[in-house]
Amino acid sequence: MSELDDAEMTTWAALMGVVLWLPGKLDGALKAHGLSHHEFQIIWWLSLSDTGTRTMGDLAGTASVTPSHLSRIAARLETRGWIVRRPDPADARYTLASLTEDGSRKLAECAPDYYATVREHLFDRLSPEQAGELGAITTTILHSVNPECRPR
Repeated sequence: MSELDDAEMTTWAALMGVVLWLPGKLDGALKAHGLSHHEFQIIWWLSLSDTGTRTMGDLAGTASVTPSHLSRIAARLETRGWIVRRPDPADARYTLASLTEDGSRKLAECAPDYYATVREHLFDRLSPEQAGELGAITTTILHSVNPECRPR
């Protein structure tokens, strides 16, 4: 087993800190809107779809949550009228989740606070060159851990 050298350990510890602590900051920014970071992610991912609809399985993979966790999140979002779920007419084995107009409005309402928090804790701390380097680095890492993820 190979150990990490000091520079690698420092980098790894910093990356883990960001991965662990930034979602909490994002949860805090969304709390006033009645959303968690995971709930925001689900409506955000749906909004990025051309049709505003994705299969629940695809959505679970994209949002990196288990299917059972996604079902609980989706139930809360559905109760609030922000998404709807229905069987896929092309294949009833699948369930489709769709963003509603109310869900789109909710996303538009809370996205500015979400992005302001991302900017405060990430982009305001980096030069444009560093941000570009971080984008290239994280894209390389993302493709390694999930080859299906591609830049938009």
